[in-house]
Amino acid sequence: MTLTFYKYQGTGNDFVIVDNRQHIFNKNNTKLIAFLCDRKFGIGADGLILLENHPEHDFKMVYFNADGNESTMCGNGGRCIVAFAEFLQLIKYETTFEAIDGLHYAKIENGLIHLQMKEVDTIQIFDTHQFLDTGSPHHVQLVDDLATFDVKNQGRTIRYGQPYKEAGTNVNFVKQIDQNTFAVRTYERGVEDETLSCGTGVTAVAIAMHKTGQTNASEINLNVEGGQLKVAFSKEEDTYKNVMLIGPATQVFKGEITC
Repeated sequence: MTLTFYKYQGTGNDFVIVDNRQHIFNKNNTKLIAFLCDRKFGIGADGLILLENHPEHDFKMVYFNADGNESTMCGNGGRCIVAFAEFLQLIKYETTFEAIDGLHYAKIENGLIHLQMKEVDTIQIFDTHQFLDTGSPHHVQLVDDLATFDVKNQGRTIRYGQPYKEAGTNVNFVKQIDQNTFAVRTYERGVEDETLSCGTGVTAVAIAMHKTGQTNASEINLNVEGGQLKVAFSKEEDTYKNVMLIGPATQVFKGEITC
C-alpha cells in the first residue's frame, strides 16, 4: 500500500505522523512501524504517531516507539500532534485530546505549543538520582561532565539495570547552568539511544530539580541537544499541578511511502 505521512520535529525529537481518522493504518504491525522509523531503510524517526477520531474530544493520540511497540506518553510528540491538528484545521488556538495517560489540554501562542502534562505527586529521591513518572518513567541524575558524558552506554546500563530491569526507564543526565536553567541529555527506551530532546524527560528534570532544592523557580529553562524548552508549574502541598511543556513544533515535510 502507499501511505501518506508527515514528518514533524520538536527540538530535534522527530516523528512520523499519520492521519488515521479513516483507520487506514494497521496498529498491530510492529514490523511496519519499526521499518517506517528506521533511518537507513525507512523514513527515519524517534517514534510514530497516529491521529485518530475521539467521540468527545478533538482527537486521540496513539504513540509508538521506534522499535514498533506502543509506548507511554511522549511530550514532544504531543506538541507535534497539536501542530498537526492545527495544520489539518481540526483546531485553532487550543485543544483537548486524549493520549495513553489521559486527557491533555494544549494551546498555541506565538508559534509555541504549550502542552499540559499530568500532575505529579510521587517523586522518589535517592542519594544519586531521582525517579518519577511524568507520563513516562524517568531517572534523573546530575553529572558534572555533561558535554562529554557517555549518555548511550551509561543510559543503557541504567535503563536495563536494577531496579528498572523489568519495565525499563528513560534516563536523563543533567547539569545546572544557572538558578533556573539546566542542560539535559536523555537516553530513551524504545529508541535505545540518546535523542536530541525528550519532552517528558525535561518535565521530569524540572520537577525533580525543584523538589530537591536545586531551583526555586516555577518556570524552568531546559537546554537540550536540539534546542530549548520551558517547563512551568504550580505546587500545591506535595503535588505539582498545571504542568506545562512549552516549545516549538515544526512540520518538516510530507511524503508517500510504499509499504
